[in-house]
Amino acid sequence: MRTDVPLSGFLGETLSVQLAYLPPATESLAALGSLHPRVHGPLADLVQVATVELVPCHLVAFDGHDEGYLRDAPGLYPDLLRPVPPGTAVSPAVGHWQSLWFDVEVSDPARAGRHDLHLSVTDGDGATLFEASVEVVIHPVELPALDIVNTHWLHADSLAEYYRVPVFSEEHWDLLDAYLGAAARMRVNSVLTPTWTPPLDTAVGGERTPVQLIRIVDDGGGHVFDFGLLGRWLGLCRKHGIATLEIAHLFTQWGATATPAIHVDTPTGTERRFGWDVPATDPRYRDLMAQLLPALRGYLAEHWDGGVLFHISDEPRAHMLADYRAARAVVEDLLTGATVVDALSDYEFASSGAVDTPIVATNHVQEFLDHGQSPWVYYCVSQHRDVANRFIGLPSLRNRVLGRQLFVAGAPGFLHWGFNFWAAQYSTRAIDPFTDTCAGGAFPAGDPFVVYPGPDGRPWPSIRYRVFAQAMDDHRALQLLRDLTDEATARALVDQAGTLGYATFSYDREHYLDSRRAVDAAILAELGARRHE
Repeated sequence: MRTDVPLSGFLGETLSVQLAYLPPATESLAALGSLHPRVHGPLADLVQVATVELVPCHLVAFDGHDEGYLRDAPGLYPDLLRPVPPGTAVSPAVGHWQSLWFDVEVSDPARAGRHDLHLSVTDGDGATLFEASVEVVIHPVELPALDIVNTHWLHADSLAEYYRVPVFSEEHWDLLDAYLGAAARMRVNSVLTPTWTPPLDTAVGGERTPVQLIRIVDDGGGHVFDFGLLGRWLGLCRKHGIATLEIAHLFTQWGATATPAIHVDTPTGTERRFGWDVPATDPRYRDLMAQLLPALRGYLAEHWDGGVLFHISDEPRAHMLADYRAARAVVEDLLTGATVVDALSDYEFASSGAVDTPIVATNHVQEFLDHGQSPWVYYCVSQHRDVANRFIGLPSLRNRVLGRQLFVAGAPGFLHWGFNFWAAQYSTRAIDPFTDTCAGGAFPAGDPFVVYPGPDGRPWPSIRYRVFAQAMDDHRALQLLRDLTDEATARALVDQAGTLGYATFSYDREHYLDSRRAVDAAILAELGARRHE
């Protein structure tokens, strides 16, 4: 725990500090006793304490990875932040390093300023084992809202499956409320909306638990649409400051060859009308979309004042361009004036006009940059060399650097597929994220999710969740400095003498803290100068 520099930030930022400890490798677990973390000072009531828990990582890194990983061997790795309720004792484990994590967040301007936060740990008898004072500086300014689109896909089916609640029951809506709130606290401002069950990460011929917000009724005389559940979803988005909706993909992943699994109510019951067995160009699907998409767009125009993004298909490869074009042609006239975005990496999709807004993998973005474009970017399982990512086996700096990379590149958005994907690859079965961090062994640990399912229906964060939020707050601070001065001034404080790129960044941990403090100091100096004008 560093105590030589203040813990500093702006109103609404979560500031974090760790306290590491090494219990002896005693033969008696009872001899370790219990630890009691305590916090004193003017901000003590705003501090939340967590233990940093080890999680099993079976696949940490692929063969051929770069040298920037902390480790690459299977094992137990620190990631989960398990909340410690006030007054609760912590039971240490025998003989290995562990840590306590302290978060403080100040939103009230009246409590801004410079404060001492006194941290201590006592044993079960009240004897002090450790104590230190940390200077906390809260600047009396709130950072602007993130000005790029930041989406991490929330999987509504994983919530229903893990907590064993019926889809769109009151219990499910409570979970959606809690997890959308957690996403927003990670500065997520766009949400994948299951208008129909998203055709993502699903084995060919398989089907995910249906989570379809739009009720479709076929009474024999045509389709009738009920947007009641969607309206409730919009209410949760507004509650948590979500500004953009992503409509579920209109065709299957990896090629756009088939239709999503869409369920329709009929006089004889609910039936699945579409899915892997129905080709993308089937006239029946066009007929449904010709009715549904105008009705959906009309409903959103009346009930939603934020952004709306449409998807054709996720991650089509170069040889799938013809299929992608054929699928898009099915709905193209129905999407006139809409924004269509898709994750892909082949430049021809963009240069040929097949996709309006490409979202490009960070290890393939250079060709787009060379053509004078700075597109949306994403990373996931395949971006395991040389670029930022948030795998558990990577140092936190490779998570945090993303905020300044996006700012320096001028990227308009970022996408990640796994906020809470608690399933094996291709959604073949549900998994327990406390015992499986690799989607059944398919992905490097941590790629599928950044939050864990707390037993009370509330998400538990990970270290990676906290650091990603800090990365987005770095971006917000740079936004403010840019708006107060100019873009060149802001970039100069983080751009590593003009060398910062998606594959070039500093491995000096202190660089990220020092440069953020320099950005903050420049903001405060400019604000101070303006007050004295």
